[in-house]
Amino acid sequence: MDQLSATASDEVGPRDRRARIAVAGAYLVQGFCFAGLLTQVATLQKKFGFDDTQLSLVLLAVPVVSGIGSVVAGLLSTRFGSSPVLRAGGPGVCLAIALTGFAAQRWHLYLALVFVGLMLGLVDATMNMQGVGVERRYGRPVLNSFHAVWSAGAILGALATSGTARLHWSIGASLATVGAIGVLLALIAGPGQLRRAEEALEAPAATQAAVEASIPWRPIVLIGIAMMLMFIADSAVSNWSSVFIEKVLHASTSVAALGLAAYQTTMLLGRTAGDRLVSRFSPTAVVSVGGVVGGLGLILVAASGTPALSIAGFAVVGLGLSLVVPQSFSAAGRLDPAGTGIAIARVNLFNYVGFIVGAGLIGAVAESLSLRWAFVIPAILAAGIVVLAPAFRTHAPDPAS
Repeated sequence: MDQLSATASDEVGPRDRRARIAVAGAYLVQGFCFAGLLTQVATLQKKFGFDDTQLSLVLLAVPVVSGIGSVVAGLLSTRFGSSPVLRAGGPGVCLAIALTGFAAQRWHLYLALVFVGLMLGLVDATMNMQGVGVERRYGRPVLNSFHAVWSAGAILGALATSGTARLHWSIGASLATVGAIGVLLALIAGPGQLRRAEEALEAPAATQAAVEASIPWRPIVLIGIAMMLMFIADSAVSNWSSVFIEKVLHASTSVAALGLAAYQTTMLLGRTAGDRLVSRFSPTAVVSVGGVVGGLGLILVAASGTPALSIAGFAVVGLGLSLVVPQSFSAAGRLDPAGTGIAIARVNLFNYVGFIVGAGLIGAVAESLSLRWAFVIPAILAAGIVVLAPAFRTHAPDPAS
């Protein structure tokens, strides 16, 4: 199988385990806060009187700014290491979502969401830099487990919104509580993260500029496109699953919510088992099979005639696509053994491209054709993940070449 590092240590020490726990904490905070905000979108729409088109434009601004944050993260991490950026960005995300909850006017909300996007971009990139650094030190796949923790955090964030809504808390109180918990966890986890010298197992043999120049664009673009295709499918499920079950299959709102719940649950299960699967087979194999399974799940959803069958389809989609994102970052990390973070920041940009393209494409298909076609199109695109799977067979470049 693909080698994580030619110099990977055979033994895992206390420092490595401490770093793994600390980095997992960063993923937990990010998933928790992001879901806490995402589950309040309907409340924000009602509070500010947005129609569907206005809301879509407001939400699309977040990934655009996040892309800028990811670029900034790559530049700062190259100079200072990823941990200082992550330790600032983690509490920053928490503060940003709290400010969103307290926004009283539209322009307050716009500024808060710009702040949210910037912080999300910083943290998305740097937490994966840290995750890849821990994976290098372990000498075996562990990145999937970090993304499983992110999924668990997202579930907890959704439950937090559900609980505070049941208690009739305001959106400000709800997001402030989520943010406060997130800040506490981020501050506890921060000191254990990898320092700059620990992110790479060996010092680069060339100058920093030469190392950056040696990171090849072609595999990054191919891996990034696969990630983009995954996020187009993710956008279809996240934005349209409940609408499809409720409007097309005539289920109740409570039943309709089970589609996304099934998707997130199997996503968590797939990522929990992902490291063992990658170790036994290979990144290429799990991504290829995952693309097939995810595409079949989307076809099952599109063809379903009952809510139960569609919910099962969403579960299949989550299981199939669960490993594409963590393996994208892991493959990017192998292209950057010096741990500069540049490759990961570049791949991370495709995350936001996929979200933007997915939101626009799936919405347009749903409006012009039908909601069933809104799941057929990403099913067809999932075949591209299978085609691009060989790109995940990455190796460290030669800085001197």
